[in-house]
Amino acid sequence: MALVLGIDSSTQSCKAVLVDAASGQVIDEGRASHPSGTEVDPQAWIDALEKATAGLLERADAVSIAGQQHGMVALDSNDEIVRPALLWNDTRSAQAARDLNAEIGGEHAAVEATGSAYVASLTATKMRWMRDHEPDNAARTASVMLPHDFLTWHLLGRGRKVTDHGDASGTGYYSTRDRAWRPDLATLALGHEIVLPEILAPHALAGTTAHGVKVAAGTGDNAAAALGLDLQEGDVSVSIGTSGVAGMTVAHSVHDPSGLVSGFADATGAYFPLACTLNGAPVLEFGRRILGVEWDEFDALALAAQPGSGGVILQPYLDGERTPNRPEARGVLAGLTSATSREDFARATVEGLLWSLGDAVDALVQATGVPVKRIQLIGGGGRSKAVREIAPEIFGHEIMVPEPAEYVALGAARQAAWALSGEATPPQWLVPGAQAQSAPKNTELGARYATLREATEGWFATNS
Repeated sequence: MALVLGIDSSTQSCKAVLVDAASGQVIDEGRASHPSGTEVDPQAWIDALEKATAGLLERADAVSIAGQQHGMVALDSNDEIVRPALLWNDTRSAQAARDLNAEIGGEHAAVEATGSAYVASLTATKMRWMRDHEPDNAARTASVMLPHDFLTWHLLGRGRKVTDHGDASGTGYYSTRDRAWRPDLATLALGHEIVLPEILAPHALAGTTAHGVKVAAGTGDNAAAALGLDLQEGDVSVSIGTSGVAGMTVAHSVHDPSGLVSGFADATGAYFPLACTLNGAPVLEFGRRILGVEWDEFDALALAAQPGSGGVILQPYLDGERTPNRPEARGVLAGLTSATSREDFARATVEGLLWSLGDAVDALVQATGVPVKRIQLIGGGGRSKAVREIAPEIFGHEIMVPEPAEYVALGAARQAAWALSGEATPPQWLVPGAQAQSAPKNTELGARYATLREATEGWFATNS
């Protein structure tokens, strides 16, 4: 029996699943935590990788790493780390994003060139921030890798530097139309030329570890989740992790003139446009912490309130926002009265998060022209009973909640199995799921949330 190892090196932790390459059955798994913060010493990822894969990697025939997207790992000419990696959720490069959009000819020009407008999460903006604020570090930087590239490079013995189209498409210096690097845009961002990793085909092998385990190309976490869920055209995944992500598999390159949707590539040779929010499951944690309850009680409180939360509305932009692009924004709680209850607050927290994700789904449909067939609800936040029961009336589409699993790591494992097989398409693995739920969209509540969203536009930018 051939075994493959899929690794999810996410913002918060490293998860590894050892899987039967033929069936997709999980044989064993491991996990290790990452440090908190929006900049991290990449050595911490290596330490977590080694801990999570201890006793697993040597049993695998092939391995693939899916990593958090957009993070900037800067290396000097001797391949030494220049500075701690800036992660996707570090918003210090908001002004750098505005500058790059202006220099390339505006947001529309950026979208045409790369599939995405420049926002603070993209790698290129972090490179520009370093050029402007840490010129010595920028001058020392000879190559830039993404988190998954860096870990793959480590497994390969720090020789060959590779990436894949899915993760490369989230940098801000890759053309989704041409499926190739735009080194001129990397130079624009950093101020000088750098070495970029070789882009491999989705099912290519990058090499082997020191112990002979075959190493696949790897990909970004969102593309891996789509592969793990076996998404088909019209399927939308809504992932509630540290961030909130709505993504859809489509056959064509997407260039959204609004800039809300990033037109990324996927891990199969197609495309996975997505709209990403900065605020996902931490919004639920915020509500639970303020109420001082455990998760079961939080869910019970939220489900005890009526739809609309007694008029209370939460705009959940607690740590800035990307969809819509409001890096300076903060959360807003409106509609409070003397009758507002703990139940109302709990439900408003859940509804606010889901309405924000509903905005992401709507933007996705508008940008792609592809109607939603169904929504797959995944991620840690999707395990909340309140989220699962309230989601249908927010989205207004059929909701599927697959059985809890590490779908990013499973997607990486499926990519490893594909590379190991040499076949033209990925192996077919069963994705166990729950019965579909649906409800009419509550348009009245949606209009109230939209009114609050529009009323606060620009407020924090002018009052911070």
